[in-house]
Amino acid sequence: MIHIHDKTLKDLEFFTVLEQISEQTITALGKEAVLAVRPLEVETQLIRELDYVNEYVSSFDNDNRIPNHGFESISKEIKLLSIENTYLEVSGLQKLVGISQTSNALVKFFEKFKDYYPKLHQYSQHIEITTAIVEQVDVVVDRFGDIKDDASGQLSRLRQEISKLKGKINSSFSSALTRYHGLDYLDDIRESVVDNRRVLAVKAMYRRKVKGAIMGGSKTGSIVYIEPETTLQHSRELNNLQYEEKEEIIRILKELTDYIRLFLPLLHDYQSLLTKIDVIAAKAKYARSMNALLPEISNERRMILKDAYHPLLYLTNKEKGEKTFPQTVELNNDNRIIVISGPNAGGKSITLKTVGLLQVMLQSGMLIPVHEKSIACFFDRVLSDIGDNQSIENHLSTYSYRLKQMNYFLKKVNKKTLFLIDEFGTGSDPELGGALAETFLEVFYERNAFGIITTHYSNLKLLANELPHMQNANMLFNEKSLEPMYKLVTGQAGSSFTFEVAQKNGIPYSLINKSKKKIERGKVRFDATIAKLQKERSKLERTERLLKENEKKKLSEAEKLEETNEKIQKKLESFQELYDSNQRLIYLGQKVNDLAEKFFENRRKRELMSELFRLVQIENAKRKKMSAKQKRAEKAKEKQIKQEAEKKVDVIRKKKKAAKKKEVVIEKPKPVLKVGDRVRMHDGKAVGNIDDIEKGKATVNYGMFTTNVSLDLLELVQSKK
Repeated sequence: MIHIHDKTLKDLEFFTVLEQISEQTITALGKEAVLAVRPLEVETQLIRELDYVNEYVSSFDNDNRIPNHGFESISKEIKLLSIENTYLEVSGLQKLVGISQTSNALVKFFEKFKDYYPKLHQYSQHIEITTAIVEQVDVVVDRFGDIKDDASGQLSRLRQEISKLKGKINSSFSSALTRYHGLDYLDDIRESVVDNRRVLAVKAMYRRKVKGAIMGGSKTGSIVYIEPETTLQHSRELNNLQYEEKEEIIRILKELTDYIRLFLPLLHDYQSLLTKIDVIAAKAKYARSMNALLPEISNERRMILKDAYHPLLYLTNKEKGEKTFPQTVELNNDNRIIVISGPNAGGKSITLKTVGLLQVMLQSGMLIPVHEKSIACFFDRVLSDIGDNQSIENHLSTYSYRLKQMNYFLKKVNKKTLFLIDEFGTGSDPELGGALAETFLEVFYERNAFGIITTHYSNLKLLANELPHMQNANMLFNEKSLEPMYKLVTGQAGSSFTFEVAQKNGIPYSLINKSKKKIERGKVRFDATIAKLQKERSKLERTERLLKENEKKKLSEAEKLEETNEKIQKKLESFQELYDSNQRLIYLGQKVNDLAEKFFENRRKRELMSELFRLVQIENAKRKKMSAKQKRAEKAKEKQIKQEAEKKVDVIRKKKKAAKKKEVVIEKPKPVLKVGDRVRMHDGKAVGNIDDIEKGKATVNYGMFTTNVSLDLLELVQSKK
């Protein structure tokens, strides 16, 4: 059974986390439930809770978002339903309809997407899906919150009579109004409303001449409000009918309430489901705000919190736009206790609190801000002694309080305990307090407990160095500026940098030197050695970081070069295919041109057709049979390659044109073309004879066809002999 004391939760600021999560809820009951969250005692239940939150977080990143779960509390309605002969008002019935519809929608959703949300489906599947409550209320109450006329036959009859009677009242009042206005008995306002009844505004001097009931008068006394006698009788009858209507409505509501009373257990389930979903959703939203996740849960005693952030510090810094430094902490059977040392304000306490807070959050069904490769386990107890707990009320000094705490630790610590102690051993004589602290630590070690402590005591650092399953650690400091680097490094104790920090803060060197002489030389040398080692460690850390950064850059550059090489290779292959294709087309064009020239010489059509047919057969023998789809794909590919090639060629052409413009071109004199000359176009290969020249254009005969071409576009191949 897991048990974590409220004092530990307070030390670790767990209640502040609950306050922040409660702000993410959307219902009053959900907020109450979040503030009541505590570490769970049963491990199986704890794992289920973590799965619920993890599934809800996944809904933020897929297309199947979980529907709205908002609802109004029905606690008051549930209490009324549990008392016989009570009835619910319309507002209460509307709440029940709302909660029923929302619950049905959620249960149906989890059923439909049970592959996405298996645990949430499992949690909700016992809840019955029924529209009975909604349908039954809909029979009685309309969408405006009024009781329907046809809710019962009696109500329908009463409302018809009331409607008729109101018509009679209006008619008789209008008649009296016209009559007395004609007699000039009424004030300028003529009428008013008193107690929801229309009354005549009669001048005070004529009040005895108007028959009816006096309902009041103006403040000045100049007007008397009278309900006409003709209307009075109808009004009394209306009151009786309205009373009967009210009684009938109560009877209908009682009947409906009795029917809904049968669903009392289901309504309990509805409210519990939606409250639970609100708590899960709030935890999920909080997790998302700091990129929290569910680490691997180990059945063994093993904890690797990689890149762990303190939630409160992370969110505060995120709001301010400041950086938060993560820590990596590992505890296992071979390394059960970590002793963190080093100067104050270096981050020792925050590291200890980070581990503790993340552990109690995890054991309360919350996701934690760590790297996805982190591993966690559960502890039966988390014990803490953090901060100055001097108690004025109990007349206890800091040291007395801490001794009382240590006594409690000695009773509770075992192999399933995680203990967290800040500034272990302080509050008494350094040597005596340190000796007692060392003894306590030895007991915790012998009991195989897991723990993290922070200290300045050298004897505790030495103990951690001597015992095989205990480890020293320190928070890195910049050896030049003596500013904290907020990074935990295990394997070596940290110097307190007492004299260095004092010197940096302006304390005269003579006083520092005098202080050094007052303490044992051995301790100064020991602390100096630790400080030197820590400085060396800082340098190595920086060097390692730079080497890693350079390695990453080189890998990134190598990947880019590889990617570029692949692209170039693909383009070369594409251009090779295009080149081969164009060469084939050039070859075919040359063949056709040869045939045309041969035909020009001998004029043998049959021989030409035979040669052309043979050429087509040879080319078709090389072709592969392809489907229409494959042909389209091949053409699309060729088109793309051609477009790319044309773009490249176009760029080259533009460059060449630009270069040509710069060169001095010496043009050769153009030959004078005449009829009978053999010619061809500047950008062509086909050769033809000029049959006729007229108006700067030549008729060129290519054998199979003739064409008109501008003389400027032709070049001489052979002059007529």
